[in-house]
Amino acid sequence: MIELEGVPELIDPVMICAFEGWNDAGDAASTAVGHLDREWKGEVFAALDAEDYYDFQVNRPTVALDNGVRKITWPTTRLSVVRAEGGEKTRDLVLVRGIEPSMRWRSFCNEILGYAHELGVEMVVVLGALLGDTPHTRPVPVSGVTSDPDLARSLDLEETRYEGPTGIVGILQEACTHAGVPAVSLWAAVPHYVSQPPNPKATLALLNRLEDLIGVRIPLGELTEDARAWQLGVDQLASEDSEVAEYVQSLEEARDTAELPEASGEAIAREFERYLRRRDGSPGTPGGHATETGTGGVADGREGAPYLRDPGSGHPRPRKPSAKDDDSGDDASGDDEDAGSTGPDDRPDDQG
Repeated sequence: MIELEGVPELIDPVMICAFEGWNDAGDAASTAVGHLDREWKGEVFAALDAEDYYDFQVNRPTVALDNGVRKITWPTTRLSVVRAEGGEKTRDLVLVRGIEPSMRWRSFCNEILGYAHELGVEMVVVLGALLGDTPHTRPVPVSGVTSDPDLARSLDLEETRYEGPTGIVGILQEACTHAGVPAVSLWAAVPHYVSQPPNPKATLALLNRLEDLIGVRIPLGELTEDARAWQLGVDQLASEDSEVAEYVQSLEEARDTAELPEASGEAIAREFERYLRRRDGSPGTPGGHATETGTGGVADGREGAPYLRDPGSGHPRPRKPSAKDDDSGDDASGDDEDAGSTGPDDRPDDQG
């Protein structure tokens, strides 16, 4: 039985979910939910029992010292609630953030849906990110899909037609459909040649699309500047490798050709409406949508700068040394490589 002590009555609640792992390229989706939780100071009210859903040899617990006392943190999925005020309406968001479970996916989804039912959730939105042949220099493509034909028509979404291997995002969306709960998945495409986290540009694009979907104004904090700095860092690395630069140019040409018909009055109107919402609702705060991550300004050299991958093999490409490197003696070759990054040949294309 689900007990919800200390959770107030919610206003038009929407559940926003993201799971680390296969459906979270560049950590873009889980970072988006984490941003919502941080900006609106979410309060955790429930956590799923890690023993039921996780293989601890796959997702190991971590040990840390807290005032000299050893503390173990177990991998799990936590639920928090935030009140989103501003914009078109005030509503509550139930945030679900965790790791893709190792086992008992049906029970996992049933437990999530149990909380949704008890809280009176009106809609479930699951965020995901996948690796794709998209250039980092263009706005991040975000697709919205649903299994509900009526919801697809009313919210101008795609009705999913995906067939193939799926992750917990696809399973949860299908569970919502069978339970009669309106559910939508938002997917951001992350360039496969710069796939390691973080990817603030993809996170920003997901939040912008989510903002349009649920009708609330999302405070972006430093995400706009982070996305701009990320793109500048990738620009610099790509310019130092002729093969990568040529590959990026080919992706740009393919993207521009494919999307030329979409440069419509409707798309321009959507961007202008978002600008007006932010200008009217957040004085002094710059607009922060993904299309604004241009190449103006100077990279700030912050830690966690992206590294490129070979477009053919998917293996990491160390950054070529420059004269500046010789002067400073610093090594920016990406020694912090994430051994778990996914190359282009085995990247998930799941949108279901």
